[in-house]
Amino acid sequence: MKDGRATHPPYVAVVGGSQASAAEERAAAHIGRGLAEKGAIVICGGRTGVMEAVARAARAAGGVVVGLLPGRSRLEGNPYLTVALPTGLGEARNALVVLAADVVVAIGGGYGTLSEVALARKMGKPVLVVEGSGLARRLADWANDLAVVSPEEAVEAALRLARRS
Repeated sequence: MKDGRATHPPYVAVVGGSQASAAEERAAAHIGRGLAEKGAIVICGGRTGVMEAVARAARAAGGVVVGLLPGRSRLEGNPYLTVALPTGLGEARNALVVLAADVVVAIGGGYGTLSEVALARKMGKPVLVVEGSGLARRLADWANDLAVVSPEEAVEAALRLARRS
């Protein structure tokens, strides 16, 4: 205890896609190993891809890995988790991953990773995007896909798109 307050190791969320490139998996492994060696608690979504690579490396280095799973079964987690917590929340569990962390590291991924980055920023958490993992490029692509319309156009466009779904 310090000044009457309990201290804890840093909690670092590593977020990324369930399907990852070899480079993204190498980056996740490097980060997982480094965090574990420095005594950080690694938090992830607990499944495959980036999440499994970071968990495997952190565990191999003697670290603690907490996986917040989307479903209701601990069995859906990857085998490298120290603690597998089923949430039953689906993608909404992304908010828990971010909320539990002191900082978020993003490696590749898709819209789920983007939601975690956005939630982290909204919660005032620091976010690090790993270079070369494709996330920065995807952010630019997604921005190009967004339609910018006037309020008048929004009404007609929203109704037209809603009828297609």
